[in-house]
Amino acid sequence: MTFSEDEIERYARHLVLADVGGPGQQRLKAARVLIVGMGGVGGPAALYLAAAGVGTLGLVDDDTVSLSNLQRQIQFDTGDVDRSKVGVSARRLTALNPHVEVRTYAERLSRETAQARVVGWDLVIDGTDDFETRMAVNAACVASRVPLVSGALGAWSGQVAVFEGRPCYRCLVPDIPPDAETCARVGVVGALAGLIGSLAALEAIKRLTGAGDPLTGRLWIHDALSGQSRTVRIAADPACPVCG
Repeated sequence: MTFSEDEIERYARHLVLADVGGPGQQRLKAARVLIVGMGGVGGPAALYLAAAGVGTLGLVDDDTVSLSNLQRQIQFDTGDVDRSKVGVSARRLTALNPHVEVRTYAERLSRETAQARVVGWDLVIDGTDDFETRMAVNAACVASRVPLVSGALGAWSGQVAVFEGRPCYRCLVPDIPPDAETCARVGVVGALAGLIGSLAALEAIKRLTGAGDPLTGRLWIHDALSGQSRTVRIAADPACPVCG
């Protein structure tokens, strides 16, 4: 796989970077990444993956842009309100890097549809904000043997994990919490979304290029109020209905 003169200049800082270089950049160019949820986590992740030169990006979201999104979803601006999130995002990513192919799916994944959508992708990033979709995406990734990068936001906390086989997301969250908090109900500090989305993109880049030690089977948790972070290992649940 060769690079044009534009690509060589565009990716110059990757091409001289230890653990990426030409071979790693070629792997990025050949990669296909599906991003489920084009909100606070998926938006920054998509921007950084497009900038990094991931060859094909798939964007999944059935929602439209609202004014309240703009406090944290930096891929949109005021003129995008009421427009399709995946449509606006596709134009933004193509403007950022015309070498990236962007495919859009204006739909909400469910237990019945996730499997067909996930098949054929090299990696999936889940930035959704509801547990039903997260569990559907996780089950589809386990069944299709597709690595999953999961990013989530709380009011002042965020977390990122990488799942590949066992343990899976269902080992971490066996059941949907009955009192699950939402951004609309408890709020979320906007800049935190950029942090978690960027880390999700970074973990995807590490996994795709073979650089470093991805967070596979581990959960990184950040408390923005205290500025403290910790990483915990996720135990595989032998009774897990998805990967057990």
